[in-house]
Amino acid sequence: MMSSPQRGKRGRANNQGLKRAIAYIGRYRRQAVFPYLFVIIATLSQLAVPRMVRNIFDAVAEGGGARIVTQVMDKIPSFAKSVALPKIAEFLEIPSQTTEAEILTTLADKQNNALNTLLWATVLIVVFAIFRGVFSFLQAYWSERNSQSVAFELRNDLFAKLQTLSFSYHDQNQTGQLMIRATDDVEKVRLFIGQGLVQLVGALLLIVGVLVLLFSSNVPLALTTLPILPISLVLFMGFGISSQPMFRKVQEALDKLNITLQENLAGIKVIKAFTREAEEQAKFHTAATTVMQRQISLSRLFTFLFPVIFLVASLGQAAILYVGGRLIIQEQLTLGQWQEFSLYVIYLFLPLAQFGIIITQMGQASASASRIFDILDAKSDVTDKPNAIALPAVQGNVTFENVTFRYFSSGEPVLSDINITAKPGETIALLGSTGSGKTTIINLLPRFYDPSEGTVRIDGHDLRDVTLDSLRSQIGIVLQETTLFSGSIRDNIAFGRPDASLEEVTAAAKAAAAHDFIMTFPDGYDTKVGERGSTLSGGQKQRVAIARALLLNPRILILDDSTSSVDLVTEGLIQNALDTLMKGRTSFVIAQRISTVLNADQILVLDKGKIVAQGKHENLMEESAIYAEIYNSQLVSAHN
Repeated sequence: MMSSPQRGKRGRANNQGLKRAIAYIGRYRRQAVFPYLFVIIATLSQLAVPRMVRNIFDAVAEGGGARIVTQVMDKIPSFAKSVALPKIAEFLEIPSQTTEAEILTTLADKQNNALNTLLWATVLIVVFAIFRGVFSFLQAYWSERNSQSVAFELRNDLFAKLQTLSFSYHDQNQTGQLMIRATDDVEKVRLFIGQGLVQLVGALLLIVGVLVLLFSSNVPLALTTLPILPISLVLFMGFGISSQPMFRKVQEALDKLNITLQENLAGIKVIKAFTREAEEQAKFHTAATTVMQRQISLSRLFTFLFPVIFLVASLGQAAILYVGGRLIIQEQLTLGQWQEFSLYVIYLFLPLAQFGIIITQMGQASASASRIFDILDAKSDVTDKPNAIALPAVQGNVTFENVTFRYFSSGEPVLSDINITAKPGETIALLGSTGSGKTTIINLLPRFYDPSEGTVRIDGHDLRDVTLDSLRSQIGIVLQETTLFSGSIRDNIAFGRPDASLEEVTAAAKAAAAHDFIMTFPDGYDTKVGERGSTLSGGQKQRVAIARALLLNPRILILDDSTSSVDLVTEGLIQNALDTLMKGRTSFVIAQRISTVLNADQILVLDKGKIVAQGKHENLMEESAIYAEIYNSQLVSAHN
């Protein structure tokens, strides 16, 4: 669930996120200009072709006319030449007293000039086509390179941001939702930067160039085409404003679909065990139906847009054909000029058609960019102060002073007025029912959360005054939910110290009673653990996690019910190792079984977020009815 400010921000369609995403190109300034330089050259090459076509048509008309006139002169009787030759000279726009021989020479020259013009125009068309092809390729290559560079930066920034955001942010946002923003949303932004943005620049350049050439060629025809542009612009702006919220809804629907898929794959064993396949399929079907319906609604909008644009273009083309035809009949326009104008008008319609694709990509990219920057702009509840210091080497004094904690700064407190003092080397055991606040206490120690009230100190340092890295690097943690990463067993044990030697890894594994089962695998410490440690049993994963924490040789050790997934024999082995290793370290241990913490220096009994009993086992048996009840109930259960 998104926080309220984020939901409000998501409801407003704007292009600020897209502008910020485009600004990422600035990180690659040298290569950023290449596609735009190349699209200019390719567009200018394209604009030169109609003029060559005009020259070809005019040359053909002139050369053909000269040949016809020559043939006509051959058939004029001698007695009529005195009358016909001045008329022919006038037609050829040469002096009327020009002789027959001079007229024939002029006609021959016209035919030769027409052939030369035809040849050169054809050669230049080929040259411009080669130029356009080469620079279009370069433009496409560098556009793709720029867009991939932006996607690279966005993905890295997103990943880095997600790593730094506090636990409270991840508590409010689902994994599938965050994953689709780092993948699908980034891809939509990349597509616009790599294709739509360059196409937009090329289309605008083509329109401006065409309009300049049209008005320089024939003003009446240019004025005929002019109304097409504002009509098309109004249409595109209207559709752009309407489509952007719809793109956002599509992405939100994809969020829910991805969340359903991710949860289903992660919990496939539970689903099969409880025969919930049909219900999960129905849930996925509902999410997929929502995506389909929103995509269809969006498609309906754009399937209406394109026919309207083509209708406007067709009306404009009809007007041009009519006006151009009249001008040719009135001898105010040559056939070559009309052909040139027709090609330029097609060039005017092409970018208008492109705008449909561009506005689609822009709407998608704008919606996706705002979702990306929702994450990048998120504020972490737990951060280093500007003047935070590095925590010196820890001795192990830990104090909780009047600590109260609420999740999301609202609701009932999870912890109320907690006071704990732990001296170096002491073991503090936390007991209590589910929801009593045990895990919250150990989450405050490495600053996964900050207390709502009160202070947590290590060696007298308020944890909010020291850097997170210096704090967490001196705390070893084994959480209740064991998380292993794809890779070898050695990689997982050395996760906190990648430079650790095999001997150090082996020593930690032996201390955690993991060495023997590791050596039963053919590849030993190089054995791959699979996704989330799927190839290991629960007890094996737990022992690898304990070895991972012990390899850090921390001064403060946190064990969150770290023997919950092992059998009694293995528990005994691990407990003996932990008893030895916890000596000299301040240790906080959450345990469901009292038998694992009987020798703790302090046992804290929690109930509803408060410490209701505190002391050693012997004292608590006499002074705390709750502790005695827990002990006796477990003792009876063990005998049974």
